[in-house]
Amino acid sequence: MDENVENSGTCSVEVAAQLQSWPVARPFTISRGTKRTAEVVVATVTDGEFRGRGECVPYSRYGETAPHIVRRIDAFRGPFDRAGLANALPAGAARNALDCALWDLAAKRSGRSAWELADVPRPVDVVTAFTLSLNTPKAMGERARAARDRVVLKIKLGTDSVALDIERLRAVRTNAPDARLIVDVNEGWSLKALEAFVPVALEAGVEMIEQPLAEGEDAVLAGFQSPVPLCADESIRDGSNLAAVAQRYQAVNIKLDKTGGLTRALALAREAQARDLSVVVGCMVSTSLSMAPALLLAGFARFVDLDGPQLLDRDRDPGLEYNGSRVSFSERVWG
Repeated sequence: MDENVENSGTCSVEVAAQLQSWPVARPFTISRGTKRTAEVVVATVTDGEFRGRGECVPYSRYGETAPHIVRRIDAFRGPFDRAGLANALPAGAARNALDCALWDLAAKRSGRSAWELADVPRPVDVVTAFTLSLNTPKAMGERARAARDRVVLKIKLGTDSVALDIERLRAVRTNAPDARLIVDVNEGWSLKALEAFVPVALEAGVEMIEQPLAEGEDAVLAGFQSPVPLCADESIRDGSNLAAVAQRYQAVNIKLDKTGGLTRALALAREAQARDLSVVVGCMVSTSLSMAPALLLAGFARFVDLDGPQLLDRDRDPGLEYNGSRVSFSERVWG
């Protein structure tokens, strides 16, 4: 970690974790299941004068549960600096919440914004993708029509029937003819299905296909010449396997809940760029408190996918201000 982003040193703080449930606006479905509420954990660190907060989403895909993450945060006794934290906890949701809370605390202590501490540009008027969850072709077409003015649509696919997924894609493209399209499969296909889908995706103007094969089954992608760039999501966590990923994919989806916080995410974004990999900044379904630190990665990204609050029935108050496809950083929320 660059020394210029750590100005708080080792600090004596108290830690608390709180589990919160936020209803989603409508059932959110991917290849692995349906979400009706967003379960988030908020870590708070206080030094008696200042308070820092960070939000995480326990990632069931990696065996995390909300009660486990709450216990892990509540039991944490240090070290309370970001470099020490990275060595004390593994990558994942708990470390993310604590890492982001320490960034928030450092910003408040220093009187400088977190983006200044991270030495990145202030994220202003950032275009974010908007996600269409998995449904019937007709329903996805209707949702695409309602969202046709969005700059980028992210389409959730990944079923046993690639023919039906092709139908879904065509329904979305018909109803949102001008939107840029990303497809997210969430490990839902075989190589044969991917081979069948790619020509149709190219014709429909799809710009990226995310995680088409399951982690552990994607080694075959090293010899697959896809005219549509492939992006790793579930296959990459903190980037320790980046060399292998770079042989199989042309892009990586960086999510703070996978990397274990903003500190590692910033380093991973730079490492990915050094390997000529495109960067996607992604999120789980969660509130503006999760989105704000992730926005600091926007300057590295080909695509920003931070629409989590737009998928909720309501967001925090104050929350980030979303104006259609655009969102800007706000210190009122975090950092």
